[in-house]
Parts: sequence; structure tokens; C-alpha cells
Amino acid sequence: MAVPETRRRLLAQVHIAAKELGLDEETYRAVLKRIAGVSSAAQASDAQLRAVLDEFARRGWKRRRIRPSRKPHVRKVWAMWAELKRRGIWRDRRRSSLRAFVKRQTGVEDPEWLTPEEANAVIEALKVMGERSGVVWEEVA
Repeated sequence: MAVPETRRRLLAQVHIAAKELGLDEETYRAVLKRIAGVSSAAQASDAQLRAVLDEFARRGWKRRRIRPSRKPHVRKVWAMWAELKRRGIWRDRRRSSLRAFVKRQTGVEDPEWLTPEEANAVIEALKVMGERSGVVWEEVA
């Protein structure tokens, strides 16, 4: 059974927050038990995961919100990357992996700074990567 994206995001945030707060395994499990009544984040409901995130925020963790670009060509780069990740073609799930790819392709440090022409070069490279693995991009849209 596939894990819905929102749940996946909540689980990732819980683990990121615990790491950024520097919690050891024992302390992390104690927070899960106290707040959600479970010993593993995977056992918690979405509401319980949100409560754990609220507790981490109370302890000083800062939530970072990533806002989508206003540039359509940049949104397309991120969307294609997300599709490649979803299909298991792009294995490194960190955003920094796309940034490194963009830099290798264009010399530009961050997708947000791409011109439409530079973004097109990245998009074409992502298309080729997907097509090698059997992605039919017309069906994805």
C-alpha cells in the first residue's frame, strides 16, 4: 500500500525536526510516547504527527515552508523532478540533488535563478532521463 504524500511529508518533518533539535533516540521515543502514545512515528495518525510537530515547535524547532516559484519554467523543473522521484528514477530525494543537477547542466546554483532558456535545457535533460526508464511524459500531465 502506498503512503499518501501528505503522510510521507509529516513523517519526514517529524524525523527532520528530531534531528535538527538534536534529540537522541531515547528522548525522541519518549516524546512520541508522551504526545502520541506510540513508540514509532509510523504508528501515529496524521493528527498525532501534527501534535508531535507542535511539541517540537514548542521546543524551538522552526518550521520551514517552501513556497512554489512564481516562474512557470521553474515550477516545471521541480514538477518533473518530483515525478522522477515518485517513480523511483531519481533516487536522491533531497532538494539539493536537483540543485546539483541544475548546476552541472547550466552552471546556475539554484533552479529559481534559471532563465527560461536554461530551464528548457534542464527540462529536456529530465525528459531524457525519464524516457530512458519508460516514462511517457504526455501521460504524466
